[in-house]
Amino acid sequence: MFYRLAWSFCRVVLILVRRLEINGLENVPVKGGLVVVSNHRSYWDPMIVGCSLPKNRQVFFMAKEELFKVPILRNAIKWAGAFPVRRMGADRSAIRTALNHLISGRVVGIFPEGTRSKTDQLLEPQIGMAMLSTKAGVPILPVAVVGSKGIFGKVVVNIGQVILAVKESTGNIEHKYSRSELVELSSDVMNKVAELLESRG
Repeated sequence: MFYRLAWSFCRVVLILVRRLEINGLENVPVKGGLVVVSNHRSYWDPMIVGCSLPKNRQVFFMAKEELFKVPILRNAIKWAGAFPVRRMGADRSAIRTALNHLISGRVVGIFPEGTRSKTDQLLEPQIGMAMLSTKAGVPILPVAVVGSKGIFGKVVVNIGQVILAVKESTGNIEHKYSRSELVELSSDVMNKVAELLESRG
């Protein structure tokens, strides 16, 4: 209930204040586990990405654990479905939480650059998105947010087509993805995000 109310309020704010434009909404799967991946340049980005997807596709964002140490903010983001992740090293608890959401058919949101980019250049992606996608067997949805910096000015969200890594299984043995394969998949996804950043909708 909190998410739906927050989604509706924030969507109105984004339309009125930031003149939100969404392209490619038809690319969002109507059901099933999904990893949503976006560039990250502003504090607005989680709100923008969440409100750009349909209200019934709540996005459970991985958020840096430091945010959960701020009392009022901690409660708000927890109610919105965010869960903490330690950015240094592999956070097994965060990985388990993300996989549980995906296996249950929910949407997990990730900013694979790991932090906000201070320039217009995409940072090198981490492989967490690829690892979660391949382990849970769910697609990745690339999203590009354009113009989110600042308080005013138009924001454009371009949603691409889903990307699914498919590898042949041998008999009853499931394919194990190597680190190099996860790196390659992550790079492919970020290349798509880069293309979407240049798209005019």
